[in-house]
Amino acid sequence: MKELFRSTDPVRISHAVALLEAEDIPTFELDQHMSVLEGSIGVLPRRLMVADRDEFMARAIMRNAGLDE
Repeated sequence: MKELFRSTDPVRISHAVALLEAEDIPTFELDQHMSVLEGSIGVLPRRLMVADRDEFMARAIMRNAGLDE
């Protein structure tokens, strides 16, 4: 798996997941439940992962949507 990006913004992450899954690119979100440990203040970034074979297309989709970093 490759890390596509990391963010503390849940809206950005959900937008990216929706875009990628609409193109049949499965995603996996890491650190999603870390807010329990940090007190739900949102300082720890969540990571969005994709399969190695999907990384190129996923990055292109992100770039076209203006979600690249």
